[in-house]
Amino acid sequence: MRLTSIHTYPVKGCHRLDHDGAFVQPWGLAGDRRWMVVDAGGVGVTQRDTTRLVDLRATARPGGLTLRAAGQPDLDVPEPTAGEPVPVRTFRSRTFPVPALPAGRAADDWLGALLGRPVRLVWLARPTRHLAAGSREHDTGDQVNFADAYPLLLANTASLDALNDWLAEAAEEPVPMARFRPNLVVDGASAWAEDDWVGRPLRIGDLRFRAAGPCDRCVVTTTDQETGVRTKEPLRTLGRHRNVKQKLLFGLHLIPIDSGQLKLGDPIVITP
Repeated sequence: MRLTSIHTYPVKGCHRLDHDGAFVQPWGLAGDRRWMVVDAGGVGVTQRDTTRLVDLRATARPGGLTLRAAGQPDLDVPEPTAGEPVPVRTFRSRTFPVPALPAGRAADDWLGALLGRPVRLVWLARPTRHLAAGSREHDTGDQVNFADAYPLLLANTASLDALNDWLAEAAEEPVPMARFRPNLVVDGASAWAEDDWVGRPLRIGDLRFRAAGPCDRCVVTTTDQETGVRTKEPLRTLGRHRNVKQKLLFGLHLIPIDSGQLKLGDPIVITP
C-alpha cells in the first residue's frame, strides 16, 4: 500500500489544496482547518449550511492565510496575535466551546460578500479539546484542529471504486474522491480493508498513527466540490450498502502518534 494523495483545507469547508508532502502535527496536517467561518452565535458555518464555500480557495502561509474566490480581490489575512478570544463551536451541539481569535473586519466583510450572510473568520491559535474525555472510544485528547471529529481522515481508492460500482448498478454517475474530503488517500488495499484497521496502529512512511474509527458521512458528500451542485448521491447508495447502526460509513479517522513529514509514495503498514 502507498500514499497516493495528500490534501488540506485551510478554512473549514473550503476547497481542498493538493500537496506532494505535508508535515504532520499532533492536531493534523500543518495548515489544515486552523481557520473557521462562524455565525453570530460562534457556531461553525460549513458546507452543510452553504455550498458557496466550494468557491473559497484559501492558502495557508507562514503567519497567515490568503483568501481567493472568483469575482473578489485576493485578501491576505495575518494570524491574529491580539484581541480577546471568542468562544466557538464546530457544531451547535458541541458542549465544549473553544477559544479562537477573530481575524478582523476585513476578513469578515470579504467572506460575508462571498457567502451572502454576516459571518466572522476565526483562527484556532491553540488546538484544544472539543469533546469531554471518555466520550469516544479513541480519545483525541486536547490536540484537535477544527475538524469534525479527529485530526486526520484517510480514504481508500479501492473502496471508492466499489462505491462507484454500486452507483453504476443503480444507473447513477460515479463520484470523485474529493466528495469525501480526505486528508490522506491510499492505494493498494482491498475495498473496505480499512474497516479492519480500526483500533490498530499503522505506519505511513516513518510516522505512526492510531486508527480511531470509521467516518460517518453527511450531506457534504452530495455536493460537487467544483460547482456546489447538490444531489442525493452517494449518500443514498451508502445507505443501502454501508449503513451500520444508522451511520453511513466511508473513510477512516486517524490520530497521529508521531510528528514529521509525509510524502506521496510513502508505504503504509498496518500493525497486527
